Amino acid sequence: MTQQMMAAGFVSGLLDYAVARGAPREVLLAATGLAEADLADQDNRVPVTAYQALIAAGIQATGDTALLLRHTLDSRLETMSVVGQIVHSSASLAHSIEQLNRYLLLMAETPGLAGRDRFELRHENGQLWLVDHLIVDGPAYLQLEASFARFISEFRRSFPSLTFAIALEVSYAPPPHAELYPELLQIPVQFNATRNALRIDPIWATEDSDFEPGNAYAFGVFTRHADQMLAELRHSDSLRDRIEAHILPNLHQGALSMDTVARDLGLSRQTLYRRLRDEGVTFAEIHDGLRARMARDYLTARKVSVNETAYLLGFSEASSFVRAFKRWTGQSPTAFRGDR
Repeated sequence: MTQQMMAAGFVSGLLDYAVARGAPREVLLAATGLAEADLADQDNRVPVTAYQALIAAGIQATGDTALLLRHTLDSRLETMSVVGQIVHSSASLAHSIEQLNRYLLLMAETPGLAGRDRFELRHENGQLWLVDHLIVDGPAYLQLEASFARFISEFRRSFPSLTFAIALEVSYAPPPHAELYPELLQIPVQFNATRNALRIDPIWATEDSDFEPGNAYAFGVFTRHADQMLAELRHSDSLRDRIEAHILPNLHQGALSMDTVARDLGLSRQTLYRRLRDEGVTFAEIHDGLRARMARDYLTARKVSVNETAYLLGFSEASSFVRAFKRWTGQSPTAFRGDR
């Protein structure tokens, strides 16, 4: 399997934060195996293992197991990744979640999602939940902790007069710094839960919670930059990215042959199957996931009709597309367009 990579901005941000809290910079850098030049550009790609080593070294140097949590709450996403700029110039919470899922790769590679979006908004018995589908074990719980802390801190900072987070469910056991959760997160937390989900105020699902208008131009600028970065990453070692880039122009053809795609990529069917299995995804899941993402993009842009979207995605009948879209989002295409 290829080495997982991530944006250098997160490593640089945590490094500066740990140093400000007394950790020796040269010791932390040595632990990562990186040089200062590797961190000069926030969009540079560095190994995820370097970030993990930095977290461990930072905790050891400061004696603070909540170091990553504190950094997440005290930092701004837009200072570490263009994805932060996109999220902050989105039109609503639902829109920002869509963009986050779309550009997640620019922040870090996250295997194990099996073709599904990492983040999902769910309505359950009158409650609104933000579910994180990432599955982690052991010390990797810090990824989940930081993920929810990021949502809480960004909304708390941007909308100080409004309630965002209400409660949190996490699948991991209480960490060594669990006693700090009430002070830092300021919401009730259930450990050893069956899922990882943040309960948020239902107001964020209504039109009344739409973000400030007038940011469409900035959103376009940032997404164009992000799309260019994604295109460059598609030439990386990730087979999934190569397949998506290859089949995107052919989505309108409907069912796509795995044999044909394997041949076009210079691989045998068996090799393609084995490498996809190593990445934790199937060819069918890649095809379905790409269709789902492009459907949301087409309908959000409002430049094509529901029938035209169905054609562009290779559905022979609009009714088949409607059923698929409901499976992807829980909404009909018409209702989805009406939300924007």
